[in-house]
Amino acid sequence: MSTAQQVPDILSPEFAENPYPAYAVMREEAPLIWHEATQSYIISRYEDVERVFKDKQSQFTTDNYNWQVEPVHGKTILQLSGREHAVRRALVAPAFRGSDLQEKFMPVIERNSRELVDAFRHTGSADIVTDYATRFPVNVIADMLGLDKADHARFHGWYTSVIAFLGNLSGDPEVTAAGERTRVEFAEYMLPIIRERRENLGDDLLSTLCAAEVDGVKMSDEDIKAFCSLLLAAGGETTDKAIAGILANLLLHPEQLAAVQQDRSLIPAAFAETLRYTPPVHMIMRQAATDVEVTGGTIPEGATVTCLIGAANRDERRYRNPDRFDIFRDDLNTTSAFSAAADHLAFALGRHFCVGALLAKAEVEVGLNQLLDAMPDIRLADGFDPVEEGVFTRGPKALPVRFTPVTG
Repeated sequence: MSTAQQVPDILSPEFAENPYPAYAVMREEAPLIWHEATQSYIISRYEDVERVFKDKQSQFTTDNYNWQVEPVHGKTILQLSGREHAVRRALVAPAFRGSDLQEKFMPVIERNSRELVDAFRHTGSADIVTDYATRFPVNVIADMLGLDKADHARFHGWYTSVIAFLGNLSGDPEVTAAGERTRVEFAEYMLPIIRERRENLGDDLLSTLCAAEVDGVKMSDEDIKAFCSLLLAAGGETTDKAIAGILANLLLHPEQLAAVQQDRSLIPAAFAETLRYTPPVHMIMRQAATDVEVTGGTIPEGATVTCLIGAANRDERRYRNPDRFDIFRDDLNTTSAFSAAADHLAFALGRHFCVGALLAKAEVEVGLNQLLDAMPDIRLADGFDPVEEGVFTRGPKALPVRFTPVTG
């Protein structure tokens, strides 16, 4: 078992600037680290992170969300287990797959993307992060829930402070206070809407959540509010970084961009490889329910485990040339990449596999298709090199591009 002194600290400026070299050192020399500042055990190898997520022997819980998530969202589906978790997931999951996704929400996704692209398609330049990626998924979720998109700035402010709270590994009191304030503000905004929607059900996701029943169980107002809060944060922050990430990766690899432009059926492969190579979420925590042996030592019962997705997804024991972005790699299964059978770890795995994975895939496919249609000769602004930022979640800070406007 290693101590954090031997490797770059996950809270250090060097790590924030570029975590990938530190990840390599961890995987090789310190696959299990006790990290004093976060009071957690850090694991970085693919086999260990995969095992924690799949958790076939029920050795891990999501009790860490009681302190990590509940203060900003209220009690969410993430914290539940067993029957309670299965019932809640059954209530919300249909909206994110199959016919509901195709029939109800694909038009919403396409319309929201088009509105944003229309605002800059004639200009010849855009910043994909500020003009598109940070707006698109939040607008989609607001539309899906039947909320007023005019409140976009508030939604964006809320989810930004929530993500900052989740990633507040150093315990900054101002970040904590802002996150807790968001919970109050969001409840004041959302609860009256939920009560009104129960009286006047519509065709939106919020109405579905209000009316849904499994075995006679309905979601309470508080349950629905917490889920909407989680949806805005998880669906906003991660998809926005995924869209910016896939485009940045393709722009930095022009031959792969050209291949995707020629054959749009490669988009799922490009998305899967982006999730592996530059995942939007770099770390997820779990709690050990018992003493667990992993590479490098034992995680004691009750301890928090920090699973480094960004490190595990570049494990050379699992992937050939893991530090190379390659949408044609044959050791990443694109078919299963958006299901609980995925062989990258960006959506987690097992029973807490990301319920919004197919929604994210739909948004990325629609978004990238529309962006490439509007900007056939898209290129990075002169002299610009995309820089990622973030530790808990990570993605390009800005992505200014130039293109020749398409007329007609």
